[in-house]
Amino acid sequence: MNKKRPNMNRRALLLFFIFSVLFFMLTYRFFVIQLTGQAEGQVLANYAEKKYGKTRILEGTRGSIYDRNGEPLAINTTAYKLVAVLDPSVTPENAETPSHVVDPESTAEQLANYIDMDEKDILARLQLASEGYFQVEFGNAGRNLSYETKEEIEKLNLPGIIFIRETKRAYPNGVFASHLIGFAQTSTEDEEEQLIGQIGLEKALNDYLEGKNGKIEYKSDRWGFILPNADAQITPPENGDTVYLTLDKKIQTFLENAMNEVNEAYEPEKMMGIVADAKTGAILAMSQRPTFDPNTREGIDDNWQNIVVETAFEPGSTMKVFTLAAAIEEGVFNPNETYMSGSFSVEGSKSIRDHNYSGWGEITFLEGIQKSSNVAVSYLVEKMGTDVFKNYLDLFQFGQPTEIGLANEASGTIQYQWERDKYATSYGQASSVTALQLVQAMTAITNDGKMMHPYLVEKIVDDEGNIVKNSDEQQVATPISAQTAEQVREILETVVTEEGATGNRFQIDGYQVGGKTGTAQIYEPGVGYLTGWDNYIFSFIGFAPVDDPQLIVYVMVQQPDLDEEIYEAGSVPVSMVFNSVMKKSLQYLNIEPDEEVVSANVNDMPDLSGESVENSVDLLNDMELEPVVIGNGSNVMSFYPEAGTSLLEGEKVMIVTDGTWTMPDLTGWSLRDVLKFSSVTGIQISYNGNGYVIAQSLETDAVISEENRLDIELEDPLDALKNEYENSSLPSDESDGG
Repeated sequence: MNKKRPNMNRRALLLFFIFSVLFFMLTYRFFVIQLTGQAEGQVLANYAEKKYGKTRILEGTRGSIYDRNGEPLAINTTAYKLVAVLDPSVTPENAETPSHVVDPESTAEQLANYIDMDEKDILARLQLASEGYFQVEFGNAGRNLSYETKEEIEKLNLPGIIFIRETKRAYPNGVFASHLIGFAQTSTEDEEEQLIGQIGLEKALNDYLEGKNGKIEYKSDRWGFILPNADAQITPPENGDTVYLTLDKKIQTFLENAMNEVNEAYEPEKMMGIVADAKTGAILAMSQRPTFDPNTREGIDDNWQNIVVETAFEPGSTMKVFTLAAAIEEGVFNPNETYMSGSFSVEGSKSIRDHNYSGWGEITFLEGIQKSSNVAVSYLVEKMGTDVFKNYLDLFQFGQPTEIGLANEASGTIQYQWERDKYATSYGQASSVTALQLVQAMTAITNDGKMMHPYLVEKIVDDEGNIVKNSDEQQVATPISAQTAEQVREILETVVTEEGATGNRFQIDGYQVGGKTGTAQIYEPGVGYLTGWDNYIFSFIGFAPVDDPQLIVYVMVQQPDLDEEIYEAGSVPVSMVFNSVMKKSLQYLNIEPDEEVVSANVNDMPDLSGESVENSVDLLNDMELEPVVIGNGSNVMSFYPEAGTSLLEGEKVMIVTDGTWTMPDLTGWSLRDVLKFSSVTGIQISYNGNGYVIAQSLETDAVISEENRLDIELEDPLDALKNEYENSSLPSDESDGG
């Protein structure tokens, strides 16, 4: 027995040593943890924070987009995301209802009836449990589900199918200025899902619209419940700002409907339309084809590009508006001066031809504008000089982006290297512009020489209603005088009203319309100008009413499917959009039609050739027209307007007799009527002021001939009333309170 004791002692000593080492290691470990606060390289405080500290996101709402009248264009709505839980561990033992997918085949078959995904693709996702997936989602097909769809799926009682509530961006008007407004979709940034603008104004104004998420942080127990007396740290969310655009929902609807009609009837390759406030440059409507539905993205793959903003093209004869304005401003445009149409020679290059190739013989420059003569504007450039003309192109800011605030805005190119290009630019060939540049330049015509920046944002307000950004309205240049602008408007009205002019199709009952047509070839790099009748860009830029323009409408239709191979055929689809949109918009804005136009019967001018003056006067009086007899002869030598021209009740008709001409009293005549007088007699005129004639250089009843020159003074009736008031005997500080 004694022999075993040494062995027992040794074993006891060994055990004591082992336990001492373990105790020492445990004690050491305890003190190390106490001193360093770490275990296995992990900070225990962080571990505890991660396990028991909870953070919940407080979602910041994306700002809405409204039209100028507060009609919603882009808003936030609630949507649901479909999720399938695959892991069997989520289902408690002996549970009556499983919490995970137990029958993938049946589940896939039933879900295929409610989401846009093939049954086999759904099944493939539901079978990922074998690869260790806890849960799966269904991409875009399973997102943005409506409450109604969610309810229908829930009625199926499919095990493992759950829904997660999320915010969806909604566009209540569907296809509606889609490329302009753009769209926002859910993206993940910094591990947080939020709506981010992808294109259009949603992207351009994202910094204003984007909401910033907040959060709440608190301590919880092992079951996730907040600990008693635990302090919660709250970072409040910031909602995005609300944007009010210059768009008008009614006018935009007019434009969308008209473009839909033309798109269906003529199937053009491209089409665009813009409606702008003629005084401020505010964009009231903008659309294009092809387009897409921002809610479903259907059609977006056909064209992501906002062609109104991002495309530059040769404008065709709409460019003649600004060539004419430059020529008038420089004093080189005489409406009665004649030239030989058909061909214009350019040194070292092929001649410039009119669109009908042969021209119309010797005609006046006014007729040249009305007939859209390339040769006429080429002569005007020659008169003012190509360098002077280039200066006006710069003043109208062609070749520069308008900086409307949208991405990838094109600037266009003014080609001025070759001599022929300098002249070709005057009628819209060789150089390229954008639709926005044309609208911007036209505001100088409609706004008495003051060119306005086209803009889209009326105001932006924060969540408390404070304005964080005001209107973008601003004047950018004054390329021409008010007097020039008025004369251009008067002439552009004749482009629409005169028989045989290119704009006859754009007349609108009840309103005076001015404008200019455009027909341009399409140039493709490496190919050159496309051939074939359908390979053209047809357009029109116009305004109304002429006396006090309120709206500018620009319409472009590229490569429509035309049945008739005639020059005028291309204006049909363009006029279908322009006439409808302009008339409905003017009526909607309560812009009163011209009373004379509304009450008048439209008559065709009779042919008075060979008639006596007496019979002609009686005939015109019977038609409720106003004859103006020039001369004391008994027979009609010429008359104006030409036979067949559509005339309105009360309109003046000039009759030139075979006797001695005498000067009529022009007091109260409009500039348009004076131009008629000038056209029929050949007397050159110059004028000063705006409005109606108050003075003339040639005395009434004085003998005149085509060698005379006539100077007239014009005055607006409102200005006359103001002058009368200011010169009255009333004290200068007396007021009637109005």
